[in-house]
Amino acid sequence: MTGDRPDVPPHPDRSGGPPAPEPLTVRDLYGVPPAEQAAVLVTEVEGHLLAQAERDRARREAEALCARLPWLTGAQAEDVTRHYTEQRLALTCELLRATVARAEELRGEYEARFATLRRALLRRHAACAATVLAGAAAAASVLSAVTR
Repeated sequence: MTGDRPDVPPHPDRSGGPPAPEPLTVRDLYGVPPAEQAAVLVTEVEGHLLAQAERDRARREAEALCARLPWLTGAQAEDVTRHYTEQRLALTCELLRATVARAEELRGEYEARFATLRRALLRRHAACAATVLAGAAAAASVLSAVTR
């Protein structure tokens, strides 16, 4: 979670207004409805499981690398495994941050485009409604003049 790590700033609200509230964590669950508590807990557990799976995958890759280097001593193999795992996890974090940043950029672009399209659609509907109203008024005035 971004609030748990000082190196990751909170994300601003998409509308350009005040910053969005931090997502709930397990520590914030006092007084929260049970359904929302369960959703927060599931999200946290899922995040921990995904992080552990990535850690395990990086360690397996490092061990496979060391297995192809038979001249390494046990201590050297452990050191290479530790360094490889650290670098692999750092790269994964960097890639995830870049993906999140790009997703936020795209979301902003899509929201702006949606707002533009919605304004154009509303203008067209207003023009149509005005035309229908003007036509109805003209027909009413013609009908009124004919019936006199």
